[in-house]
Amino acid sequence: MKITSVETFPVRVPIRPEMVIRGSLGVHDHSPFVLLKVRTDEGITGIGEVSSTAVWSGEDAVTAVYVLEKFLVPALVGEDPRDIERLTGKMKRAIFGHFFTKAGLEMALWDILGKATGLPVYRLFGGAVREWVPIKMSVSGVEPGPAAKRAEWAMSIGIRALKVKTGIEPKADIARVQAVRAAVGPDFPVGIDANGGWSPRVAIQCIRQIHETCNIIFAEQPVAALDMQWLVDVRQAVPVPVMADESCNTPQDATALIRAGAADILSVYVSKGGGLGAARKITIVAEAAGLTCTVGSNLELGVASAAMAHLAMASPGIGAEEFPCDILGPVSYLDDVVVEPIEYADGRVRASARPGLGVELDDAKLKQYAF
Repeated sequence: MKITSVETFPVRVPIRPEMVIRGSLGVHDHSPFVLLKVRTDEGITGIGEVSSTAVWSGEDAVTAVYVLEKFLVPALVGEDPRDIERLTGKMKRAIFGHFFTKAGLEMALWDILGKATGLPVYRLFGGAVREWVPIKMSVSGVEPGPAAKRAEWAMSIGIRALKVKTGIEPKADIARVQAVRAAVGPDFPVGIDANGGWSPRVAIQCIRQIHETCNIIFAEQPVAALDMQWLVDVRQAVPVPVMADESCNTPQDATALIRAGAADILSVYVSKGGGLGAARKITIVAEAAGLTCTVGSNLELGVASAAMAHLAMASPGIGAEEFPCDILGPVSYLDDVVVEPIEYADGRVRASARPGLGVELDDAKLKQYAF
């Protein structure tokens, strides 16, 4: 089997109002992503998705299409798409960085391998360790009243855990979390996510005060990913588990965080490290070290959401029952670009048992949301 061509489909899909994210990195109210079709000489087509939100990843849709057409596709055309590890190395040598773009292409290779073998991706990873994956929803960095309403809406659709965006302004951050806690009650699992927006001193003060009044279950990326010692200092000074997100992109990052004692939880993405393979390796590193992982999100559409669900279903190093995952695609959009999204029910998702990723692109929706 050989790769013959790759088609790119930039789309811009609006996010439902309840799921618009406002935080220290700005506003995410639509997803300007790139969908891919990787075609082969045996008639099997793999699909992938590039999460191209530039303020977060540094890669926008224009950059992604250029890197694909100029560097990555020429490196892969004529190759056997089933040789995923070898082709991952070839993409690495073709151009430095651009992990989100590479992840979209690597995702399509797993889809092809699954379709060629007749197996869903989670079985290619060794089989399911859980049938359903619990998820949590992000409450945007808005005023306390609207934040409470979003929390109530999340509960109404079955969400079982929340994280509240912080790292914007300390007093407003604290008031927002307090409003959410009042809305959901004393026992509902709530964490916070600062997206690196606090200094170490402010992070320690805010986390202590928020936990004292709101009983949070984790603090995600309280400080910027500039100096790992900052995370160490915060972790040693606060009474809640610290999650590394922007600080953890690759298996090597995971190893360094573990050695430094900088985190209790690692947030893994299908996209940050270049694909499913790298994400899977991070979960294995964490599991071997006695840490746990969750799955982070960039509000992915249906293709990448499916990939995330396969990863979470097959990875014992992902502690989704303790720290639910951010597989938010099924609840983030009123519409999607896949024919049938992954299944969502009662605050949980699961990947399809169909071969590959188990989802197919809707060509009409690709045209509708094209830009």
